[in-house]
Amino acid sequence: MVSEMPDKDAIGAEMMAKLDALAAHSETTDGLTRRFASAEHRAVSELILGWMDDAGMATHMDAIGNCVGRYEGSEPGLAALIMGSHQDSVRKGGRYDGMLGIITPLACVAALNERGERLPFAIEVLAFGDEEGVRFQSSLLGSNAIAGTFDFEALDRVDEDGITMADAIRDFGLDLEAIPALARKPEDVLAFVEVHIEQGPVLEAEGLALGVVTAISGGDRLEATITGMAGHAGTVPMGQRQDALTATAECILAVEAYAGGGDHMVGTVGMIEAQPGAVNVIPGCVTFSVDLRSPDDAVRHGLVDGLCREFAVICDRRGVTLEIVNPHEGKAAACAPWLIEQISAAVAGEGITPRLLPSGAGHDAMALEAITDIGMLFVRCEGGISHNPAEAITAADAGTAARALLRFIRAFQPAKAAP
Repeated sequence: MVSEMPDKDAIGAEMMAKLDALAAHSETTDGLTRRFASAEHRAVSELILGWMDDAGMATHMDAIGNCVGRYEGSEPGLAALIMGSHQDSVRKGGRYDGMLGIITPLACVAALNERGERLPFAIEVLAFGDEEGVRFQSSLLGSNAIAGTFDFEALDRVDEDGITMADAIRDFGLDLEAIPALARKPEDVLAFVEVHIEQGPVLEAEGLALGVVTAISGGDRLEATITGMAGHAGTVPMGQRQDALTATAECILAVEAYAGGGDHMVGTVGMIEAQPGAVNVIPGCVTFSVDLRSPDDAVRHGLVDGLCREFAVICDRRGVTLEIVNPHEGKAAACAPWLIEQISAAVAGEGITPRLLPSGAGHDAMALEAITDIGMLFVRCEGGISHNPAEAITAADAGTAARALLRFIRAFQPAKAAP
């Protein structure tokens, strides 16, 4: 028999107060900036570990700066349902990205502890020290360490002050040699579930507080360089130009057209650098980025191949040369159908029609897929705005998310026991 569920308004208000307390620790006042292994990281870790302790969890900070809380099951040492998200932020971002995914499961564990409830499995809440990768341009540090996929070559990367990641970790009081031991054994993990703001407009547009994630999109980040011929803006006739920037403009429109031709595909050109960069000189060389994402890897590969061919046609017609490199490719991470089903049932238990949708943003769950099945619960955010100081959710939605997650936890059936 399911114990009494907490009042959504009361639990939501308590969660929002904790989220506000975390947001107070920022390097900037115009938006949240919290980098890995910083003073702000230390401050929020102390808060999180204290709240974990208050919720009846055994706590520690691990060797990569993750806060770890464990709530034992009906007997010690059982395999664990792991939940959590990240405590770092982008530069001048919002206060709910990542942090909501820490505070929500903490609220659930606190509710269990208050009633003395123990389950036939352990619960762990992880507050990952780095997901965004802002300081060292190496994302998912905390979750990759747990998954056993930590990139040790990244320890040589330097931040804007010339400090290596290895030195930053040591200065933070952590033990580099202990990082390999953080890798979890698959048999000790039942699943990983992450609560996150949607970072998109779908739920708000449909009047839904919660959504159930089907997959996390994979992505390619291309770097394209188009080389033409610089020339005088006043003397080279329009029909005789080899303008690298106009060729780039046509390529950008191709990105929009190709990515707009399929469900859940997106394409973005976010960076452009034109040379020589003078008002009276025809651009002779342009470098631009292309970010392509889809929850279906085969669809994404087709999009990449098609765009590269289209870019080549455009450049050949315009008499300019093209070079494309692909420095980053991340595969899509599908949420496990059995977790989608159980999360959907919990959402329905709150009187909300389960809305299935993919995530176009990356999450710690992508790393944990290497060792266990993953699931995600989305929470509506105002205007779909994220990575921005205007990021906003309501206390009522936060409380609803906590109630739904607690329903899921209490009814959780591991895959091996699921029909």
